[in-house]
Amino acid sequence: MSAQQTEAVPILANIDSFPAGFPAVWACDWGEDYHDLWMSFRYRGVRQQLRWIKPGEFWMGSPETETEREDNETRHRVILTHGFWLADTACTQALWHAVMGDNPSRFKGAERPVETVSWSDTQTFLNRLNEIVPGGGFRLPTEAEWEYACRAGTETPFWFGEQMTPEQVNYDGNHPYTDGVQGQYREKTVDVKALPCNGWGLYQMHGNVWEWCQDGYGHYPADMAIDPVEPATGGTRVLRGGSWFGHGRHARSAARARDYPGFRRGYYGFRLARGHAASQAAPEAQRR
Repeated sequence: MSAQQTEAVPILANIDSFPAGFPAVWACDWGEDYHDLWMSFRYRGVRQQLRWIKPGEFWMGSPETETEREDNETRHRVILTHGFWLADTACTQALWHAVMGDNPSRFKGAERPVETVSWSDTQTFLNRLNEIVPGGGFRLPTEAEWEYACRAGTETPFWFGEQMTPEQVNYDGNHPYTDGVQGQYREKTVDVKALPCNGWGLYQMHGNVWEWCQDGYGHYPADMAIDPVEPATGGTRVLRGGSWFGHGRHARSAARARDYPGFRRGYYGFRLARGHAASQAAPEAQRR
């Protein structure tokens, strides 16, 4: 692949302040807009855009005042010392097919998210993609990276506020969040860009498909954590975001799910991350 800047790519200002490796050698196009930096790769005619997520800190988990929260959402401060790239959408069936040559999804559609994939399946996909794209460095996001990106600077249950509707999120509208009004239940996935993106240009971080994270499932610390990641060695893996099949409360920014790495379900998908390799140190070594 070659990285050739086209006329459609805007002139970039303050290039000296851009992250190292931008643009990547394989980027087919790149630029800067009101969301921030982006770059894309293309493989067998399928294009995937990634968004630059700056380092920062945020409150991870939910406050005790948040309705329908779970006990595993202990609120704590998290510092992410490294920026990273995150796909603006869940991995599509088109990209999965281009890389893997098949399509395991129940709800077919090139621009719908690939689903019915296990955590182990995602690792096979990532290995192949990183062979195809030299120096690609693609991986799953950590759980902390995922929630940081989902919130996009907000502290409410959803990036757009305290309540949601099926016009914002693809979930089971028969079971709205807290005192919300019942709405549409589509009973299937929708295209990855069918519903609005958040303030950082990321589509459907709430609903559509649960997204696998790199982490193994673990309990949150009560104190501050720096670049946290739970080692993925045995046990269950983390999923985030809720799905077309889930209730409203499952789509909250803080909501967590877990399953075994070999399990496939018609509402499990993932999105690509790239950048600083997540540390595999024990969580105790990452706290302050």
